[in-house]
Amino acid sequence: MRIALVGTENSHADHIVQHLNVDKLSETARVVALVGDDERTRKLAAAGGIEQIVPTTTELLGSVDALIITNRDGAAHREHAVPFLEAGVPVWVDKPLAASTADARAILDAAQRGGAPVTSYSAVRWVADADALAASDVGELQAVTVTGPADPHSEYSGIFFYGIHAADLAQRLAPGEPGPVEVERVGSTVVVRYRCNDVLVTLQLVKPTDAGRVPFHAEVVGRTALVSRDVQLDSEYVVPGLKVFLKMLETGERPLDDATMLAPITVLEQV
Repeated sequence: MRIALVGTENSHADHIVQHLNVDKLSETARVVALVGDDERTRKLAAAGGIEQIVPTTTELLGSVDALIITNRDGAAHREHAVPFLEAGVPVWVDKPLAASTADARAILDAAQRGGAPVTSYSAVRWVADADALAASDVGELQAVTVTGPADPHSEYSGIFFYGIHAADLAQRLAPGEPGPVEVERVGSTVVVRYRCNDVLVTLQLVKPTDAGRVPFHAEVVGRTALVSRDVQLDSEYVVPGLKVFLKMLETGERPLDDATMLAPITVLEQV
């Protein structure tokens, strides 16, 4: 399975190449091409034994079996994803799916036209602590609060760049179609509230400082109990999400439906 990767400025690209090409997480899948034209891309190619580097994604159409998009700025994802999906090539759009609902829908529509599987999610959605929170027995769910870092003034489409982690985890813990969003600034934190299937969802997006950033944390409140815990990311936090993508390649079945992928994008667009 020949995979191309675009978006080498993202640290996720390093993890993916390490796990696939060096650690051999899969016996059948390998990154064989990178898109870029800078020293970082060339170093990543050398580290992963990747011989093909091209300046534009479209040059790889017809020569690879799948595409991974890891650009930090979600505004670039549509232009990379659509031609491959229309050509029937599976695509994993690493978070976020896009930086607007319109672009997100265009990507999903292209997948339908080309009959190609597509997926997108935050790595935080699949880590062990997220699994534990999702499996919590708290009775009838009442409220979910997710805290994490995000900068509304990020050069990578603002709140989308890191806010997608908290928004996607909240969507896993309180699935459904989000209602209208209320936004409040409290100091250096953007507080977002909305309802999802009568569950109150709160996102606390805290602007990082040069000294560090707040850890991811989630609280799930039900009628009979509550669970509150940090969501920790270890050195292999990308692996669970990478395995989800590899399973999609193997089965041809998408792990998430359109509504699930769209939900955090529509929330962040309102924010």
